[in-house]
Amino acid sequence: MGKLTLVSTGAGGDRYLTQEAINVIQEADLIVAYTKYAKDLPELVADKEVFTTPMTKEIERVQYAIDEAKKGRTVALLSNGDANVYAMGSLVVELIDTLDLWESIEYSALPGISSVLALASEVGAPISQDFCLISLSDRLTDAELIQKRLRLALEGDFIISIYNPKSRSRLEPYRGMLEQLKNIDSSRPVVVARDLGRENQMIKIITAKELIDAGVENEEVNMSTTLLIGNSTTKLTSDGRVLTPRGYLNKYDLSGAQKGEWKKIN
Repeated sequence: MGKLTLVSTGAGGDRYLTQEAINVIQEADLIVAYTKYAKDLPELVADKEVFTTPMTKEIERVQYAIDEAKKGRTVALLSNGDANVYAMGSLVVELIDTLDLWESIEYSALPGISSVLALASEVGAPISQDFCLISLSDRLTDAELIQKRLRLALEGDFIISIYNPKSRSRLEPYRGMLEQLKNIDSSRPVVVARDLGRENQMIKIITAKELIDAGVENEEVNMSTTLLIGNSTTKLTSDGRVLTPRGYLNKYDLSGAQKGEWKKIN
């Protein structure tokens, strides 16, 4: 029986690769990947047979990986970030299930460090309360539903990470997001991070107003950008890091003793 492993390669480059992912790539006799992701790992895939396709050819790529695994090969299918976060996980499982191949190949998936987690580690402690991920790509999701999710996430005071914010031909979902941000405190911290984990990584901490004022033409925001919008308690530390307090210092003093008002409530 052949083996197909869906390998999450992390936020970008080889910086966020897990050791388990490295081991599986090294053991595979075929690497299947989006062209850009294969180029991110030149040393790991240098002596491997590699099959790549460009963007929008996901079904072709997954079908090839499945077909080769059916032949008895050991296949590593690479997926950026975490494969189950707006990536290849659902398509792989759906195709195997649709084709009824669970008894024909050995399938497994490896977790990875998604860009929101990589971003958080770079800027402080921004996601220590409830947060959500929203993709602005309307290629597979209705545009009105995306805007509804944004509106409700803002109303619910979630910390929001935005994936796939805009491309040259897909501007309207991003424009809608900017309009919705006009309803929150304009000074709320926003992190703009592009090409995380790669040599040209860029991270900026700005305000909601600055993001809105930059408009839909903002050249720092593209398909390689992840945005992080703080909630109503998110603030900057004295040295400029982003902090969303978990609430410890509301309940306890610096000695660790519970504050009086909390004792009364309990």
